[in-house]
Amino acid sequence: MIYNKKEIAELDRISRLKIINSATGIKPANLIGTIDNKGNTNLAVFSSVVHLGSDPALLGFISRPRTTDAGHTFINIIENEYYTINHIHPEFIKNAHYTSAKFPEYISEFERCNLTEEYMTGFKAPFVKESTFKIGMRLKEVIDIKLNNTALVIGEIENVTFPDESIVIDDIDLEAAKSVGISGLNSYYALKKIGNYPYVRVREVPEF
Repeated sequence: MIYNKKEIAELDRISRLKIINSATGIKPANLIGTIDNKGNTNLAVFSSVVHLGSDPALLGFISRPRTTDAGHTFINIIENEYYTINHIHPEFIKNAHYTSAKFPEYISEFERCNLTEEYMTGFKAPFVKESTFKIGMRLKEVIDIKLNNTALVIGEIENVTFPDESIVIDDIDLEAAKSVGISGLNSYYALKKIGNYPYVRVREVPEF
């Protein structure tokens, strides 16, 4: 099947979202936890978290267009700087998925979707207790993307927690961590490790 630019533009909104969002393949499935200045907590599923660098340890994610009934994650991060990124695991995929609903700011997705707030001493934003792989973040920069009214939110890792069994030899094994991936708007995937190769140096590249 082939779609040209005109045909893509003519697709209904949901079909276009699903196709374009799936075109890059499986992405990490994460819940981002935040809190506002009134103490209202927010939790939302994101598939756009990306690694930006290791020294300093930076991660980014795309914040979608902000409206009066959405964008609470972005607003809370701007207010308080701190937020959490929590891997989704098979046991609570359904709960995580429904955090994507546009709840008003006074309704916490933690409570509404039956997930548990967890706090770390000295860190304001809530983690997801059910997640065993979680990252505490502090906002460093926001880059506006004018083409579609989104923003790249860049944060630095303040802390990271993951299960001991997810370390295999000298690497994190996401299959062992039982982290899941997402594609499109609503399809979730188990991750299976199928290979492991060394850090590549030109002199070590084999003949194919």
